[in-house]
Amino acid sequence: MVTKEELFKAVSTVNDPEVGFNLVEMGLIYDASCDENFSAKITMTLSTKACPLHQMIVTWVEEAVIRECEEVQNVEVEVVWEPAWNITMATPEVMKKLAGN
Repeated sequence: MVTKEELFKAVSTVNDPEVGFNLVEMGLIYDASCDENFSAKITMTLSTKACPLHQMIVTWVEEAVIRECEEVQNVEVEVVWEPAWNITMATPEVMKKLAGN
């Protein structure tokens, strides 16, 4: 079984192309799990509903999990809008850089 931590580590290889930080440190990944059939589910959001790269980012997440977690056979990415993302969900380092400090 692939752990939540392993899935988060895999997704952390995907950067938000607009700001250059990975999706985990941005706080965009809400949950990750893998069942006994090695089907992974990633629950995430995007920084805005109008994100022009919505589908590309979802594809990058799927590809990262398959690439980094060899046991995973299938990946489902669910994009949710609640809770809405805000900068306080990012790591302190990212918040500082995004705030321009």
